[in-house]
Amino acid sequence: MSKGMEGGVSRRSFLKGAGVAAAAVAGSAALAGCATDSAGAASGDWMPKSWDYETDLLVIGYGGAGMWASLIGADECGQEVIVLEKAPVEGGGNSRINNGEWTIVEENEKDRFKKYIKAFTHGKTPDNMIEAWVNECARNTEYADKYGMTYEVSEVALAGAIPEYYFLDDNAYEGSCKLSSVDGFGMLTFRELDAQREKLGVQVLFDCHDERLIQNPETKEIVGAYTMIGSEEKTVKARKGVIMTCGGFEFNEDLKNEYLKCYPFKFEGWQYNTGDGIKMAEDVGAKLWHMDMAISMYSMWTRDPENDFSILYFMPDVSYFNVNRLGKRYVNENNMGSPHNGWHTLLHFDDAIDDYDRIPSWGIFDQSCFDAGKLSTSQGDFFECGNFASDLPDEIRAWDGWSQDNKAELEKGWIIKGDTIEELAKKIKDFDHWMDPETLKATFDEYQEFCEAGKDARFDRDAKTLKALDAGPYYAVSIYPGSCSTLGGPMKNEHGQVLDTAQNPIPRLYSAGCFGNFQSHSYGITGGNNAENQVWGRISARHASDLEAWDAKK
Repeated sequence: MSKGMEGGVSRRSFLKGAGVAAAAVAGSAALAGCATDSAGAASGDWMPKSWDYETDLLVIGYGGAGMWASLIGADECGQEVIVLEKAPVEGGGNSRINNGEWTIVEENEKDRFKKYIKAFTHGKTPDNMIEAWVNECARNTEYADKYGMTYEVSEVALAGAIPEYYFLDDNAYEGSCKLSSVDGFGMLTFRELDAQREKLGVQVLFDCHDERLIQNPETKEIVGAYTMIGSEEKTVKARKGVIMTCGGFEFNEDLKNEYLKCYPFKFEGWQYNTGDGIKMAEDVGAKLWHMDMAISMYSMWTRDPENDFSILYFMPDVSYFNVNRLGKRYVNENNMGSPHNGWHTLLHFDDAIDDYDRIPSWGIFDQSCFDAGKLSTSQGDFFECGNFASDLPDEIRAWDGWSQDNKAELEKGWIIKGDTIEELAKKIKDFDHWMDPETLKATFDEYQEFCEAGKDARFDRDAKTLKALDAGPYYAVSIYPGSCSTLGGPMKNEHGQVLDTAQNPIPRLYSAGCFGNFQSHSYGITGGNNAENQVWGRISARHASDLEAWDAKK
């Protein structure tokens, strides 16, 4: 297992701190270490006898959402803030290792963009949530400028259209939002904002895990949390509120198997996102929503237990085709779907095998394609995002990225090789017994004929991309649903308050970011994940800051 995996992805429970950070700065929130005797605090077995730390706002998770909640809480609202982070050193969550794009909505486009969100969510996201999100999203550039973020406004998305579902209602929503363009991806943004956090004296505690929320059994208020810091249990008093920014559950196999629509489902994101916050929220009565939702497409999974994550996948040449488990083509390879929701292409259930017949799929390619370039990305590439990013400390980085000539991956067995199509098919069958070598050979022969004719009679693939495979050898990589992040978590309202099973707010408990994303069955906002962090991080921090402290002397 990689060094980073050993560092913090403990399976002792589902519980997780979440997030990421830079240096822990002594400031703002004080180490108390004395017995709590506050007038407003009820006594009882549920209440810790002493507090190791006290603060106004407790943020659990230091990714993008935790960053924004911390900045707004400390700077705009003047609160003491402590952040608990699961990673052993710094990090930043998926926000640090993603594209860095975030949604920009201009004042004159707010109404049109609200209609767009309602259209692609089919009315499943409450109107008041849409209203709050778009209104706050319109302030993203204001806050980016305030905190010195480096960006440009772009009309073109790195991954997909903006908005994603521009075809809705005769293109009525095309151009209703714009996008930031960040040369340094999320890594640059994290560094810039973390510097602001440090100036404000917001303390970040690392190696925090196995948190439990502390709830008043009578009022249902959340008054703080227990956390393990390394091997020691600590108590943290949150006088005004707890903001959970715990990310997704991309690296919790049990939760993925329970909630996602198919399995296996692998991700390339932040390895400390193990879904611990889900159990924490449920334990205090929270209602979960959007648990079957993920931002994902089709990607490689190496099946290597030492590198158990997905890897971005693209062919460096056009001499390839994709097949399902049985050896049949099933799609125009140039149009497998959105980079955000393309995983749905793989959700085809075949009653004959009583299983998903496209999980895994196989990318079949020839020597010329192998020699044309890398099948994925490496450190320093134009698309350096994922858990190999050069900006990550060695303790966190999972691997060093794809090799320049694909040979290291071939040697590891991540790429399968056969001198003939028949030999390749047999090697695939050794892994997945449903592969039919005769069917794969027939598919290969048919595809070669399509290339010679310049016409894909099955799926109408663009003739410009029809290039016959050469005489061998041949190669294959396994394709699975995977990529970025899950989006399920506790249900919240327009103030960022976490709701209970009756959809009433749990007092003093909030969520932001991928931990209960407000979008419903689909992800339709390019740059929306980073905007989700900005929007609900700011909203939650403001609302919690306006509360009277639960231990205020009466």
